Amino acid sequence: MARATFRAKLFLAALATAALALVVASALFAGLMRARTNARIESTLVAEAHLAVELVKAAPAAARWQDEAVRVGTAVGARVTLVAPDGHVVADSAETPEAVATMENHGTRPEIVEARESGFGAARRPSDTLRVDMLYVAVPASRPDVAIVRLALPLTSVEQQIRDVLRVTALALVVALAGAALIAWALSGRIGARVRAIAAAARRYQAGDFSAPRADFGDDELGTVATALDGSVHELGRRLTEIARDRARMTAMLGSMTEGVVVVDTAGELQVANDAARRMLDLDEAAIGRHYLEATRHPAIRELLSEAVDGRVPASRELAPPRHPDRTLVAYAAPVAAGRPLGAVLVLHDVTETKRIDRMRRDFVANVSHELRTPLTAIRGYVEALSADDGLPEERQRFLEIIARNATRMERLVSDLLRLARLDAGQETLAITRVDVAALAGTVVADLSPVLDDRDQHVTIDVAPEAAVVEADESKLRDVVRNLVANASTYAPEGTTVRIAARREDGCVSIVVSDEGPGIPEGDLTRIFERFYRVDKSRARDPGGTGLGLAIVKHLVELHGGTIRAENIPTGGARFTVSLRNADGGQVRG
Repeated sequence: MARATFRAKLFLAALATAALALVVASALFAGLMRARTNARIESTLVAEAHLAVELVKAAPAAARWQDEAVRVGTAVGARVTLVAPDGHVVADSAETPEAVATMENHGTRPEIVEARESGFGAARRPSDTLRVDMLYVAVPASRPDVAIVRLALPLTSVEQQIRDVLRVTALALVVALAGAALIAWALSGRIGARVRAIAAAARRYQAGDFSAPRADFGDDELGTVATALDGSVHELGRRLTEIARDRARMTAMLGSMTEGVVVVDTAGELQVANDAARRMLDLDEAAIGRHYLEATRHPAIRELLSEAVDGRVPASRELAPPRHPDRTLVAYAAPVAAGRPLGAVLVLHDVTETKRIDRMRRDFVANVSHELRTPLTAIRGYVEALSADDGLPEERQRFLEIIARNATRMERLVSDLLRLARLDAGQETLAITRVDVAALAGTVVADLSPVLDDRDQHVTIDVAPEAAVVEADESKLRDVVRNLVANASTYAPEGTTVRIAARREDGCVSIVVSDEGPGIPEGDLTRIFERFYRVDKSRARDPGGTGLGLAIVKHLVELHGGTIRAENIPTGGARFTVSLRNADGGQVRG
């Protein structure tokens, strides 16, 4: 079923109002006209009755009353009845003399009785003679033979006059209704157009479009209300735009923060939780809108938020996040108020890496101190022995060799530390060239041949043709392979073989150095590249090493954009694999 438009409703309402007003006015007018017409007819009939009395009084004594009644009735335009003092009818202008003789006595008629008593009488009732409703007016004539003159007028003529008046009134009503309909239709059209314009603007605003300029809605009450609402909506839209912009900025800032941020309202329900907080506290999307007691089960978080929501500023706490006991968080909570309590905010800092670095720093300082103390103690002791100058020349020479060896070790340690510092600071640069892997491996073996020969160890080199050339910094790649081979030689037994191999795998050149030593405990594989990290079991420590070789290797490989991994060989020994991405892994060009 079609819904009526605003214009149709307004038109029908205006038309119904106009019609009701016109009908009521017409009814009142018709009633007033009827009353006035009756009064006018009655007064006219009274005047005619007095005229008829005068005419009767002027008639001669021997007048023929029937003819006189007809003459007077013709003169006044009404039925004239002459009544004797005893009430019998003397003459009647509407009857024949024979009919008059048979008419009943009129002495008891109301108008006759009233005329005798007060000098004038009037009544309305059906006529027994004419069988129609009549209006009777009686006036005394004061003659011996005619006491009362009565005039009668049929009410049908009165009703006819009233019907004429009502007909004219009905015609005027129809014309007025037609005019009212035209006016109502035109007025409703104008108002409907303005209402449609207001509705169209409201639909744009509902869709979030506040770009349209403010419209002219007119200067009447409707226009004033529409203009005020339009201004309010534009102001609201401006504020919503600012809020959305601020919220987007806040979301972007919170999303880019490494700290976790959680905001709760005064009821304790979560309002905001950035990605970092979701990861730290294992919150899901459904957590927003829930109470913090339901969203997080960590007792320390509950206590912090409870105190902050109550308006207190709790002390920061260090805790481990749920399901991640190996991580460390520092939580801060504070109430939020802007003239009135608004809730609380919780900030979480992940200090796991900071603590790890701090622990590494302490370990590093301890290890460096230990590494330096050992050669320094040896040097000091032998210097004191030399200062005594009471030994044999052979002993002084041996002391000097020991001092020189420890000084060299300290020099290597300081050099390695400085190199690691440069690598950490990003001060090492690459000079990429095409490096012959087999030739580089041969150079490394030649450099280490005194150490290898001293331990009766052999080195095999197996370079696949597709991995013969790699694009890298030759000097740094040589340091990588040298450290790996020296490490393998140090921890492998005497008389064993160290293998150097190169293969091309998945677009990368892999350089593999393996030994036949005792291998690396599984728990130490992930930490073997840490500075000064020592495997206390299964592998002996090189008394002349610095403990920084593998750490330098890892930094140099990562500087090339490659990776390195350590693993145990099932048949025994350890294997280190360096993977470098190579644009052209073809054979060496002559």
